[in-house]
Amino acid sequence: MIMGTGHCFWAIFYFACLCSASLANNANINFREREKKVLDQILGIGKYDARIRPSGINGTDNNSPTVVRVNMFLRSISKIDDYKMEYSVQLTFREQWLDERLKFNDVGGRLKYLTLTEANRVWMPDLFFSNEKEGHFHNIIMPNVYIRIFPFGSVLYSIRISLTLACPMNLKLYPLDRQVCSLRMASYGWTTDDLVFLWKEGDPVQVVKNLHLPRFTLEKFLTDYCNSKTNTGEYSCLKVDLLFKREFSYYLIQIYIPCCMLVIVSWVSFWLDQGAVPARVSLGVTTLLTMATQTSGINASLPPVSYTKAIDVWTGVCLTFVFGALLEFALVNYASRSDLHRENMKKKRRELEQASLDAASDLLDTDSNATFAMKPLVRHPGDPLALEKLRQCEVHMQPPKRPNCCRSWLSKFPTRSKRIDVISRITFPLVFALFNLVYWSTYLFREEEEN
Repeated sequence: MIMGTGHCFWAIFYFACLCSASLANNANINFREREKKVLDQILGIGKYDARIRPSGINGTDNNSPTVVRVNMFLRSISKIDDYKMEYSVQLTFREQWLDERLKFNDVGGRLKYLTLTEANRVWMPDLFFSNEKEGHFHNIIMPNVYIRIFPFGSVLYSIRISLTLACPMNLKLYPLDRQVCSLRMASYGWTTDDLVFLWKEGDPVQVVKNLHLPRFTLEKFLTDYCNSKTNTGEYSCLKVDLLFKREFSYYLIQIYIPCCMLVIVSWVSFWLDQGAVPARVSLGVTTLLTMATQTSGINASLPPVSYTKAIDVWTGVCLTFVFGALLEFALVNYASRSDLHRENMKKKRRELEQASLDAASDLLDTDSNATFAMKPLVRHPGDPLALEKLRQCEVHMQPPKRPNCCRSWLSKFPTRSKRIDVISRITFPLVFALFNLVYWSTYLFREEEEN
């Protein structure tokens, strides 16, 4: 008896579950049928015309403009191209406006909104991106677009798009620069008398967390209005200014440090012997060609602008230092040949003086052998001994010169070519260090002023 009662209980419970599931399915089917009827009711043939723009605020004045509020979610920034002066973004773009012709009964709050995937079923604002170069919608797996219609007539349009936008850049401080790239949206055909775009209150632009850019950092973004006036009227316009800061570490490792190393390597020539002509020439020419190749590679990735960039100043001065080291060797080579010629002339002069002294001594020996030879009381002005005494008197009569540390230090090096090398060893590094001080202080302060 107890077993029979238990079986009856479970049978009744199972039957009740089936009935409730059936009722739920029927309610769901009835709800979807209700949604279909609402769509047919508000968008049926002869009931709604998508060519007519909605009336003004709350429908009180049909002549007032339709207000469309805009917001977006910035998903990614794939590249910022300095040469083409453009950047690529992917974003979710949303527009929201009020169309009271689309009001419907929400069935006691159960029907929160209706969803459409065909934009041509309702009126759409004629917004376009004025600085767009290329763009496309996303259709994988289904078109990434939807339209939601709320019971009080509000319409929300959302779509995912990828854009390549123009970004005019000022590269005077490159690569210590900051760039402002804009995203501009405007009405194509409706003037401000008919259509007005406004930013959504609160947070109209959102950016994905951990946005990664290879050579830039997104510092901040600003929203603003950019209405334009033409001979056909005034058109509503919105813009977003994205402030990008260029990452300097890449350029420090790839450009600045290698250029410094090339300049320092060119100074090795000052420490080589003047006679090592092949070594000094090959070192100077190699560093000069390498520096020229580095400069051309840098300029190949940048647009040919008419003004001077910060990187141009750096590479130009480094190239000048390398070229100056090569010219220094040419000067040293010329000075060494002059020193050699001077040494040969001094040697010949000493030989002639020695020959004249030998001839004079022979003549004196011959006169001393004569019986009635007499020594002259006054020497002839051309006598070498008289000239030597005259020079000694002039030296003693000259006032003593003040000691000069530089001259005394340079006097340790006998030849002019050696002195040029020694002066270059000190002058080139000092001038290059002074240039670095002026360069970095100038451009870093200019960067702060422009911010």
